[in-house]
Amino acid sequence: MVSQEHSDSPASASADPEAASAADITDDFAVRRHTLPSGLAYTTTTGRMVFRKEEVSDGKSDGFRPKAEIFLVAYTADAPETGPNRRPVVFAFNGGPGSSSVWLHMGLLGPRMVDSGDAGSLTPPPFGLVDNPQTLLEHADLVLIDPVNTGFSRVVNGNDAAEFHGFEEDRDLVAEVIRLWTTRNNRWLSPKYLVGESYGTLRAVAVAGKLFDAYGLAVNGLGLISTVLNLATLDFAPGRDTPYALHLPTYAAIAHFHGRLPGRELADVVREAEAYAAREYGYALTQGARLSAEEYDDVVARLAAITTLSEGFIRRTNLRWDYAMFSAELLRDQNLAVGRIDGRFTAAPAHQQDWINWDDPSLVAINGPYSAAINHYVRAELGYENDLPYEILSGRVQPWSYKTFEGVPVDVTGTLERLLVHNPALRVHVDYGYYDGATPHFAAEYVWAHMRLSDEARARFTHHYYEAGHMMYVNPGCRADQLRNLAGFVTEG
Repeated sequence: MVSQEHSDSPASASADPEAASAADITDDFAVRRHTLPSGLAYTTTTGRMVFRKEEVSDGKSDGFRPKAEIFLVAYTADAPETGPNRRPVVFAFNGGPGSSSVWLHMGLLGPRMVDSGDAGSLTPPPFGLVDNPQTLLEHADLVLIDPVNTGFSRVVNGNDAAEFHGFEEDRDLVAEVIRLWTTRNNRWLSPKYLVGESYGTLRAVAVAGKLFDAYGLAVNGLGLISTVLNLATLDFAPGRDTPYALHLPTYAAIAHFHGRLPGRELADVVREAEAYAAREYGYALTQGARLSAEEYDDVVARLAAITTLSEGFIRRTNLRWDYAMFSAELLRDQNLAVGRIDGRFTAAPAHQQDWINWDDPSLVAINGPYSAAINHYVRAELGYENDLPYEILSGRVQPWSYKTFEGVPVDVTGTLERLLVHNPALRVHVDYGYYDGATPHFAAEYVWAHMRLSDEARARFTHHYYEAGHMMYVNPGCRADQLRNLAGFVTEG
């Protein structure tokens, strides 16, 4: 187990931090010192950083008012051999919107991780914590950030949380937290990386753009885990056929995992689905009623062979079904629904006859272990006390505002294109899970293919594929490979 010792720093927040007046609000950090089994000594700084924003009235400044308290956990090596300014810093967050950073924190990056088990062999309550033998802390300092209304992050009394529940507002807040941490810890000369998962990948690109444009802070790399940079690729909207084709390889992979395509290799199944989706299926979807009866029948037969879904189902959906339909249909004959975050997980639906499955067996399976882990770890091992509920996945951020993109798809690829031009050292690390029904790998590949990049810029991307889901680190073997690849990413720059 990771050894630890207390410091003389203040250890806890008020039992009722919401009761303090705005004028009294200050950062409330608990500091602890620990040692990894490898011998690396490090310090954790856990608590809430006060986010202040300038108030302007009639063109005159009324000063910087506290607006929100942002929860973060920072891990810093005590005496790195490379010197404090040369050791990389990784700023990480999850997505949602509405997700805390617990998944990357306790599932992948940190020195301690949840004992959740995996699909088919879940750890029962009360779960537990174990050391992470491949923690990225061995190679870089870590800062885990929770946006407003996730984790322990909240607005200051008298402020409206909706102010931060939008693309642009969230981007600016996270960028400012990173700028402040970098400045206060004298890390402007350290290599800096942003690692995001899911919507956190979209946030990572947007934040990198804000840091560069507003503060001149250039990051060395972007780690994009389960990527979505253009939400139109995932939006099953009327008249938008592309997402149906982009999900097809994931449907095939999940069917293969559940033994419905026996005698074949996963790679072969996925490549066949990709080729058909990119050509014949994509074409058929664009034709609509212009397809002849013979052509339509051929598409139905091919889709049935690739996905193992019944021809009757494919006809009833007119060749178009979203993931919630697929979840309910694939293993209907076994009275099981498959997971969206991770298609390897299954559970019996509440009603077998339901056309759509809104529950996610994979998220249900891991929510308990991660909740137990973070609530124990923060108080018992990091020394931070707060009686607020730690918001793992919060609906309190809805509705989420995309007013910046009114009338157009939510898309940050233009920002990434620009960053790759203006920062010739910027590298991009991409992780995909074959069984990820939330951000399918083929949808991300579609986005890369449509970006306007030079050959030199494309060479700065590295792509890693895992036989796992959206949170590929739930699979222990995949987690070890993923951390090995991330370690190379943050140390080679």
